Amino acid sequence: MIFWRAIAAAALLATNSALLAGEIPPDERRSGYSFMGRDSRAMQDDDTSNPGMLFVLDGEALWTKKTGSAEKACADCHGDARSSMKGVAARYPALDKTLARPVTLDQRINLCRGNHQKATPLSYESRDLLALSAFVAHQSRGVPITAGGDPELKPFLEQGRDLFMQREGQLNLACANCHDHNFDKRLAGAPITQAQPTGYPLYRLEWQTLGSIERRLRSCMTGVRAQAYDYGSPELVALELYLMSRARGLPMETPAVRP
Repeated sequence: MIFWRAIAAAALLATNSALLAGEIPPDERRSGYSFMGRDSRAMQDDDTSNPGMLFVLDGEALWTKKTGSAEKACADCHGDARSSMKGVAARYPALDKTLARPVTLDQRINLCRGNHQKATPLSYESRDLLALSAFVAHQSRGVPITAGGDPELKPFLEQGRDLFMQREGQLNLACANCHDHNFDKRLAGAPITQAQPTGYPLYRLEWQTLGSIERRLRSCMTGVRAQAYDYGSPELVALELYLMSRARGLPMETPAVRP
């Protein structure tokens, strides 16, 4: 019964989306925070109640921990994260000149581990990687997102936009069908947001833990019965870049809380 309700809802969304076209105008873009209920907002607003802050505290400890064969800590190069990391997460994914492609904040952390600490990379969605990403991103809380401004990122941005607009899976739905054309409606009882990635990594009540934007994207792909891209794939990086660029100007919220 639940499956067929989902099919019917998906068909309705697809029909409605045919009547609407275009992206959300910049002055009408809203964080997922605005779609939440009062209790969820209160949980995010109070650092003593926000469960994502436990990861931030873990990340703070890892920031000063020496690791790898180089026996170096993040703080040895970057010093006090409150000043050196302020605004950094707001511009990621960013172009890596050496690799000639954009990298996410998670990937940048692992590149630093390999190149400077001579340490093994942390696994995607591992607690340590989420904690370090949350700690770094938390330093930009309140800072407007600036990602996607580098002209050299244009082809990757276009790739991400194409993926966002591309229908896929057995339900034949694109990200835009829900998040551009049907936001403020409900699907299976949950509010449909604009998919503005202002608070990642964030604590999702459904997951009962912190998670990255890549985990959320993969979950959506599974939801439309499509084959999810691998963590760290060029497609997921391009999608994250596009999503961050369309959220440009909205303030960072890490660690956000979502249903």
